[in-house]
Amino acid sequence: MIERARSVAAGFADVGLTQAEELLRRVSPEGRAQARREREARARRRRRVLVRLALAAAASLLTWALLALAVAPAVALGVAAALMLLLTILVLLRAAPRAPGREALAGATLPDLAAEAALWLAAQRRGLPAPALRLSETMAQRLEALAPRLAQLDPRSPAAAQVRALLAVELPDLVEGWRAVPISLRGAARDGGAAPDALLENGLRLIDGEIARVDQALGRGAVDGIAVRGRYLELKYDADGELG
Repeated sequence: MIERARSVAAGFADVGLTQAEELLRRVSPEGRAQARREREARARRRRRVLVRLALAAAASLLTWALLALAVAPAVALGVAAALMLLLTILVLLRAAPRAPGREALAGATLPDLAAEAALWLAAQRRGLPAPALRLSETMAQRLEALAPRLAQLDPRSPAAAQVRALLAVELPDLVEGWRAVPISLRGAARDGGAAPDALLENGLRLIDGEIARVDQALGRGAVDGIAVRGRYLELKYDADGELG
């Protein structure tokens, strides 16, 4: 009973500390930089919506022009208007605001993947241990630098697939696996192994190193030389807080 009370108290303390940390982060230079990245991401999404709406309008006009040659103008206009309405609905549904979850990473285009990963990582900051929190700030800066370089990659290339696996699979697997560990157990080593907090820090450090290496390779134009190493694959947790 006493141990359970301590665990609950630790949980409340963690919540209080993380709220204070979040407030300090928002007014810090890193917090302002993250806010800027979020504004830029929203602007990119708005531009994509406008481009898609313009394409939908062009497709509708083309449909009207082609149908007008074969059927009555009123029929052609009705079909084109229905097509425009359908395409507009589809575009707006796909553009609905999404939480920065794993589905946003999985659905991101390659040029947008680094920015989406930075937004996802920012949403995971609450509750991270201090070393992991500092690493997440470094990773956000690396991802910002990597974003324009990813446009150089062919989305169908093996290198692009490896980068996507690193940012859309391994990174969220690592952080979500750590979150599955009860708060009271995250700082404690178990069965002679490292504590989950230490494993999270090590995993983030490895992924951060891979991001830096990919960025350097793309900066040198060595696209064919990108081969993301898989050391971080060992840093996964099961629901009990042990390595999977």
